[in-house]
Parts: sequence; C-alpha cells; structure tokens
Amino acid sequence: MPTAFRAAAALIALCVSTVLASAQSLPKEVATRAEIYPIPSLTLSDQQFLSGDAAAAKPVTVAGEFRVAQGTGKLPVVVLMHGSSGVGATTEAWVHAFNAMGISTFVIDGFTGRGLTVVGPNQALLGRLNLIIDTYRSLDILAKHPRVDPDRIVLMGFSRGGQATLYASLERFNKLWNKSGVQFAAYIPFYPDCSTTYVGDSDVAARPIRIFHGTPDDYNPVKSCKAFVERLKTAGRDVVLTEYPDSAHGFDSGLLGVNTVAVSANAQTVRNCHIKEGDGGVLMNGETNAPFTYKDACVELNPHVGGNPTTAAESRKAVEEFLQALFKLS
Repeated sequence: MPTAFRAAAALIALCVSTVLASAQSLPKEVATRAEIYPIPSLTLSDQQFLSGDAAAAKPVTVAGEFRVAQGTGKLPVVVLMHGSSGVGATTEAWVHAFNAMGISTFVIDGFTGRGLTVVGPNQALLGRLNLIIDTYRSLDILAKHPRVDPDRIVLMGFSRGGQATLYASLERFNKLWNKSGVQFAAYIPFYPDCSTTYVGDSDVAARPIRIFHGTPDDYNPVKSCKAFVERLKTAGRDVVLTEYPDSAHGFDSGLLGVNTVAVSANAQTVRNCHIKEGDGGVLMNGETNAPFTYKDACVELNPHVGGNPTTAAESRKAVEEFLQALFKLS
C-alpha cells in the first residue's frame, strides 16, 4: 500500500473516530443530524379547503427542518407548527426538550415560502386552514423516511398552528387532504382558536387530543375551546383540556425565562366572533349570518401575549409524560 494512501486512510479513520467520540459525548438535547426538506403544498382560501377544491389552489413550496434525535433505528417524531408570527425562539426550547427524550422533531415554516413573515395584524393574508395542508404534506414526507416510525408521529402547534393542529384531527379533513396513508398518533394544540364550528367537527380521528391553554388568554379565549371539548367528549372522543391560571397567550415562552405580559400591538383577535361553516364551505359570521371577514365588528385588536415560567415548565412536563407513555419510551 503506498505511503500516501496509508496516511490518508489513517487520517480518515482518525476523523471517523473523532466524530463518533464527539457524538457519544453530545448533550442529550442535541440532535445528531439536521435535514431541510422542501414541502410541496398549496395556498388556498378557506372555502377552497372546505369544498376540497384543489384545482383552484396555488401550488407553493414551504419548508421543514428535521432533526434526528440521538438513538438508533426508526424514532418517534413531533411535528411542530408555528403561530401567526412564524417560527419563533420558543420552538427551539420544545425541540431541545423532545430531542433530549430521544424524539426527533420536524419544524414547519409555513410562511417564508408564501412570502409572509407575520399575519397577526392582518390574518386575511392567509386562509385559516392552509397550515393543515402543510402538516399533512409533512406527514407524507416523514412516513417514508428511513429513520422515522410512521406510527409514532405526533402533531403539535401553537396559536394559529394550534388551531391547525386541532382541526387537522377532523376525519373529514383527513379524507379530503391527507394522502400520506397514515395518521398522526396524537394532536397537541397550545392555546388554539376554537371559535369556528365546522360541519362534522366532532368526528375526529381515533387519536388522543391534548389541549393546553391559559385562563386569562384574551387572544384565543379558552371558553370556546371548553365548549368544543364538551362536544367532543359527548361524541366519545379522547380529548383533555389542561387550563393554567395566570397564563397569557404564548405562556410557554416562559421556557425561555419570559415572565412579562404585553399587548400584541394591532394583532387581530376573533375572541368575540362566532364563526360557522355555511353552504358551499363559506365561513359565516354567526351573529350577522353574512360571510365572515376580518373587517367584521366582532374582530378586535391588541390582545395580550406573555410568558409564565412556572406554568410553561408544568406544561412541558405534562407533554413529556404524555409522549413518554404514548411512544412507550423507557
């Protein structure tokens, strides 16, 4: 063997052993690998979504970051869907928590590919149901990945993403738009908006739904979620709503040490709206019986957002314990 070849082989062996050694000493919350995926999706109106009209939708490519947790073989995954401000710092805290448990994560960015950064001050920039399409398309990608257990993929979302997570559980929506051949193993919405009533919305997938919300939330009030949860329970569904006192909208930012509450300037809230699906998939204002728009009188501005480190930690512990049992982690 030529000397130069032996030297190169030795160098490669040294590099490999160094990488393996460093990998073995990684903190638990650090993933072993990150992969960025284009997600072929659609941008469509709520009426197009509800009527299943894919032909009139605009094709779009959004993105997802997949972090492979430490471990071997096919691992469980939590898919995370952001709220009206896009992927934020709090998402990273959840990613680290799950990766530390040996759970891989897939963080969806449903905004950048659509030319958006935030929609809080103008929710009409994107239909309320678009992010559901993104979650289903992500499920299709993950179910085929060699390091993913397709039976252990959970969907988790926050605010607008929590709304998408909650309603992605509807059997009707799965039949219309989920072409992956698999279903999410559970749904974990954080402070979602539950003010809209869809046709057949008590017929959800036979999977657990775990909602986490704050009592003083004036962005997406917990009251409407309580009413929806009662309807789901009456229908015999596996749903639990956990409510935390002194916890504003976005209370889990307390995982980053945030302990203040402030006005989300000019953000739109439908906290006093009653929206229902009408004929032909048109969303109607329940008070006026006219098609709903964000110019309706029930739409208000300036709700509050903020963190609570104590209840953020409690919610993280509750989610971790739920996933540990669901995924049968040791």
